[in-house]
Formats: sequence, structure tokens, C-alpha cells
Amino acid sequence: MGFWPFKKRVDSLQKAGLPDGFTDWHSHILPGVDDGIPSMDQALQVLSTYENLGVRKVWLTPHIMEDFPNDPEKLRARFEELCNEYNGSIQLRLAAENMLDALFEERLEQGILLPIGEEGKHLLVETSYFSPPMNFDDIIDDIFDKDYTPILAHPERYRYMNEHDYKRLKKRGILFQINMMSLIGMYGETARKKAEWLLKNGMADLTGSDVHRHSALTRGLGESPSNRDSLQHLLHIAHNPALQ
Repeated sequence: MGFWPFKKRVDSLQKAGLPDGFTDWHSHILPGVDDGIPSMDQALQVLSTYENLGVRKVWLTPHIMEDFPNDPEKLRARFEELCNEYNGSIQLRLAAENMLDALFEERLEQGILLPIGEEGKHLLVETSYFSPPMNFDDIIDDIFDKDYTPILAHPERYRYMNEHDYKRLKKRGILFQINMMSLIGMYGETARKKAEWLLKNGMADLTGSDVHRHSALTRGLGESPSNRDSLQHLLHIAHNPALQ
């Protein structure tokens, strides 16, 4: 897919319905800590683009997983560095995207976590795209037992999940965070259709960019997607009062 001049790309995002005051609940902007934005300069560039789009708040959610065993204290130190460098209008918040693996189970037990939401009562979690952890339900039980509510990151991207799985997880009280880029087909047709189904059935609770690179923010969003209505709907569920 080609790239457009910067201003046109930003305009297309605005035309797609990105509401003023939008909150991004899932991003990899904290620089140099995972497979996301690699440098401070590029992180500041992304935040500058966000300002042009009217974004109000961004949750920085670096990976914590066996491949990226980030220590929460070191992430807090890096977050402070970013806050010292950034002098714009966006409210920056730190949490984490937690892979449901052995490292997560250990840190959940020890209480070494970076929860999401102003009250710190939710955890953003993910699984492998291809299969759930063998003890998936037990881990979810443990999260609830620790008085956290799990937010499942990008459920539309899990190849092993179907409509029955989504309904079952929602009944358990799990929240769903949808990637807005799914609706423009960035992750393929199957993910796009699942995201639309989740929206149509009222199962999407939060939305986020899941941005790993600056270019992903400006890659054709809103240029004339057939799913423009779904995209606008998704963007306008960004303000969950229970988590603000």
C-alpha cells in the first residue's frame, strides 16, 4: 500500500471520524523498550501527529512477555524520560500489554504489574495469535481473584477465536479492546470481518491504535473505506467512563 503526503494522510484520518478528544488505549510509543517505536525522536514525532489529530490521552502499553521481560520499574523510568522530553498537550499514561504466559502468572502473583485505567483496576492482556494458553480460563480466574478486570487486546486478531468464544468471554466479564486499524484491513480480511462483527454486536468496549511505527498512523485510514460507518462507530467508543 502506498504512502501519501503527510497533510493528506492526517486529513484522511480526520475525515474518517477521529473524534476530538480521542483516547488511544493501546500503543507502543514508549521508545526503545519493545518492538515498537525505537527512539525518543520518533516517539515525539508520533505524539506530534496525535496532537494534529486532536488526541487527548494516550496509554503507553509496552509489551511485558517472555520475549520482552520488561521490568515495571524500568518502564516507569523510561516513561518519566519521555514525559520530561514531551511538552505537548496530550495526557500520557503508562500501563502494559501483558502476554498471558508464565512470566505474567508470576508477576500477577507477586503484584508486580502496570494496570490500565485511572483507577488501576484493569489489566490489558493478550495471547498468541494462533492458540490460547493451555490454562487460559485459570489465568482469567486468577486475574479476577486479584480484583482486576481483564481487557483483551485486539480479540479480532486471534485466529483461534470465533463468535462462540467472544460470547463466552464477554459473559465472563472480560472487556474487548479493538484495533482501529483492523477495520481498514491492515491485519487481513478475517480480522476486519471479526472487528465489524464485534462492533455490530456491541462487544467492543475500547479502541486503540496498537501503533508500532509512525507510518502506521497515516497509512490510508479513511481514504474511502467501505466500512467507514464501522470505523466511526469504533472511534466513538474510545471514551469508557469506567476507565477514564
